[in-house]
Amino acid sequence: MSLLEHPTAQALLADAELSAAAVTGCRHRLRAFLQRYLPRFYRLEQHELALVVLQGKLSNLQRKTSEPIAYQAGRHRKPVQHFVGAGRWDDEAVMAELRGHVAEDGADPDAVLVLDPSGFPKSGADSCGVARQWCGRLGKVENCQVGVFLTYVTAHGYAPLDRQLYLPREWADDARRREAAHVPEEVTFQESWRIGLKLLDRSRGDVPFGWVAGDDEFGRSTAFRAGLRQRQLRYVVDVPCNTLIRDLGEAPAPGRRVAPWRRVDEWARAQPAARWRRLVLGAGSKRPKVVRAAEAWVQAKGEDGRVGPRERLVVIRSVATEPRVWYTLSNAGAEVALPGVAEAHGRRHGVEEVLQAGKGEVGLGHYEVRSWVGWHHHMTLSLLALWFLILEKRRLGKKRRR
Repeated sequence: MSLLEHPTAQALLADAELSAAAVTGCRHRLRAFLQRYLPRFYRLEQHELALVVLQGKLSNLQRKTSEPIAYQAGRHRKPVQHFVGAGRWDDEAVMAELRGHVAEDGADPDAVLVLDPSGFPKSGADSCGVARQWCGRLGKVENCQVGVFLTYVTAHGYAPLDRQLYLPREWADDARRREAAHVPEEVTFQESWRIGLKLLDRSRGDVPFGWVAGDDEFGRSTAFRAGLRQRQLRYVVDVPCNTLIRDLGEAPAPGRRVAPWRRVDEWARAQPAARWRRLVLGAGSKRPKVVRAAEAWVQAKGEDGRVGPRERLVVIRSVATEPRVWYTLSNAGAEVALPGVAEAHGRRHGVEEVLQAGKGEVGLGHYEVRSWVGWHHHMTLSLLALWFLILEKRRLGKKRRR
């Protein structure tokens, strides 16, 4: 018996199969979906072009840039290119409408707002914000643009909320390049963590949530964590393995008043087996995730050497042949049990799914725009298409469960 003939495989294939009836009416549903967003596009021709672009992004085109989208729709390319690259419409208003839609459809007071930077490899030096910088997609320093993204993650799914292009200092300080790329005067250099706080400020009044999470690019910044505390936002954020911490529950050595400073990975290796708790987190795409976690109340030393406030260190280690380890700091109080902190941290990976789906299914990384406006227009339309796709998948999932 072949692998595909196995009963389990047959059941999985049957569950994955979609009938023609299940997807019938998708075009009609897309038009209905767009109705709430069209008032954010000021002119009637923009209404038509928004539909053309979203249909192209949801199609089977291999490259979903403006030109092939226009040709597929039987349109001249220039109006489509101008609509995406320089059209006079307010992408921030569209994103605000999207957040309202997310709140109506899947609001969850325990949701996690997840921040994540994402790189888009680019050749040449003219695209706004392009520079040699870390590109997570390639896993190395490369010529790329970097965007900061905010995602809404719940136990039942995820949704995109916001995005902003990171403008390196050499771009922010170069008047000629700024003018060529039409960078607004009010846009200045901001570290990614400052952009992250801006996105949170823009979104936190639109959707209910219980946590903020992010990778160590955000968590390593003591100012970022301080900004979250000032906003009274509960967080669980990754920090690098070389972060210096002092365990406030550890007895000091003889002759010392306080416990020593040590790297967080050294602290984790020194913990006895009895301190690690086995936790089963919420079901993932295939099965529940089993991890082991240890925690302590600590102080962390910042980039400038200053000692930070009391925070909760939670080290999470996957149970696998080659385990992964995450070092996190949180301001969650003792009333939140360790599984709750670990569960919130586990949802951080939802942003990776959003970005993978965006790049793989709606052409998030397929663009040829060079300006500040063009980048944000493209990302807005792509995230709008992705949100429609998420809703469609949710609808089909409900039909399968009946």
